[in-house]
Formats: sequence, structure tokens, C-alpha cells
Amino acid sequence: TETFTPDDQRATPDTPYAHEVATHVGSRHQDIVLDHSTLADPAVRRAVVTARDLPGGLGDMDASLYLLFKAIRGHSTVALSGEGADEVFGGYRWFHQPEVQAADTFPWIAAYLAAPRIQASDPLNADLTAALDLPSYIRDRYANAVAEVEPAENETEHERRMRVICYLHLTRFVRILLDRKDRMSMAVGLEVRVPFCDHRLVEYVYNTPWSLKTFDGREKSLLRAAATDLLPSSALQRVKSPYPSTQDPLYASALQQQAKELLSKPEDPVFELVNRRWVDNAAAQRDPATMPPEVRHGIERTLNLSTWLDIYRPQLRLP
Repeated sequence: TETFTPDDQRATPDTPYAHEVATHVGSRHQDIVLDHSTLADPAVRRAVVTARDLPGGLGDMDASLYLLFKAIRGHSTVALSGEGADEVFGGYRWFHQPEVQAADTFPWIAAYLAAPRIQASDPLNADLTAALDLPSYIRDRYANAVAEVEPAENETEHERRMRVICYLHLTRFVRILLDRKDRMSMAVGLEVRVPFCDHRLVEYVYNTPWSLKTFDGREKSLLRAAATDLLPSSALQRVKSPYPSTQDPLYASALQQQAKELLSKPEDPVFELVNRRWVDNAAAQRDPATMPPEVRHGIERTLNLSTWLDIYRPQLRLP
């Protein structure tokens, strides 16, 4: 928590709550502390990209998850994880944002587009972005997904819309997280089970009206009510906080240094896909502590893409 600063997504650090829950349930707890150099380590990035088999990812949140699983594997071969709880019980903030509920696209994309941006965050070459035409692809995939939702009798328009949003999370969004979890854990020989994805629970809660899922006016109402006598009140009443991401400016500084090293290799195939000027501008930002999140994410994606190209050496045929 030394570098923790409250922001619009994470109001409080996780550590005090984890300690309190561990004490309450009588578990043997161990903190795993990761510094900036470990999170930015190119060897860790290579392991993560290899495990995911994709050049995208979630930057330091992938690195920390991989390292967490690796540490757990030193003590156990099986672990439990909470993936699915937010999708099943309506935990994400955007479930409750009217502008996201009304958006004619995937909710997580609507939430991303609604967030303030300080500068352009897409490091891809403009010609490639235009050729991919991702907006059209997203529209088609969204229309197909919505068409799958079976209507329920006597639903209000709002209940119908929230059923669609829940369905999208259960059939599209959580799949991304489960794939990430499976690949990261199995890369170190750890089996991670997800009790919130038990099909009996998912089917039961999916058919529960949204008004009941939010009966007390906030996220995860049913889950908190079910766990009232199992957890300390501080954890029960804590507002949903996303998976942690480092705020250490030294991490951003390490990314910039690696981006500069990449720029020194003009022959790197990543520059067939990525705008070199964008990378140069991102690497040259003077104060890592004030680097916009979208810029940091762009550097992470660029480094991941370069690593993926180096591992697999694909033959690219660009449009």
C-alpha cells in the first residue's frame, strides 16, 4: 500500500480486508508482495505471453496473476478463485450506470468509451486500424449475441435489458477471464476451481429478476445477503474494487525504458503493426507518475506484441 492512492475505481487497498477476512475465518494467510522490477521483468512478460498464447492481455495484472499462481503452487496444487461472481451477481460498476445500460454495444466496451481519455491510446498503425474495421466487427458480434437471449414472460423493458446485459457477461465477458485464469494457472501446474461458475448457481441466479439482484440498491445484493453470517461486515459492505493494478511510477518508468530499447531496434517486426511515433512519444513522457493509464496500457500492449512476434515468428500478410 506504500504507493496506493485512491481513484475512481479503487477507493481502498485490498490488504487490510484480506487480513481481516483471514483472521475471521481462521485461515493461514500470506502476503505476496511484488515490486515494480518483477512486474516489468521481460522474462515474466515472456512467460505470460507464452501462457496466454496471445499478444494482448492486461499488462501488470497478468504478470501479478501469473506470479501469484506460481507462489501458490509452491504450497498447493489446487486453489479456489472468485471468477464469475461479478458476472453472476452484477458486481461490475457498469452494470449500474444508466448510460452503459442504454448503450447499443457490449457493456464493457460502452464503459471504456465513456471513460475520460487524456490522449489517443491506440498504438496500432492507422492503416491497420482502418483495415481491421473493428467497430463493424463489434456491431455484428453484439447483434448476434443479443439475438440469442430468450425473452421472459411479463418482463419490463428495464428487466429485459438487464437480462441481456447479464447474458452478455455470462457468455462473452467471463469467458475471457476464465481463459486467462486457466492459462496462467496451468502454466505453473496449478488447478484453479471456480465455485461461482457452478452451472446450478448460474442458472438459478440468471433467472432472478434484476430488481431482486439489487434489492438494496447496490452491487451483489444477493451474494452479500447470503454471506452475512460468514464474513466480517467490513468486507461485506466494501464497494466492489477491481483486480489490483500497480500504481508505482517506477513500473511505468521501467516500461518506458523497455520501449526505448525497442525503438533502438528499427528492424523489429512490431513496427509493421505499431506506430513508431506513438511509442516514441509514450517513451518520452517526462513524469511516469502522471502517465495516463491509456498510455501505459499502450506501452504494455506494444511490448507484449513484440514478445509474441519474437516467440512465434508468424508470417504476416497485412491488408
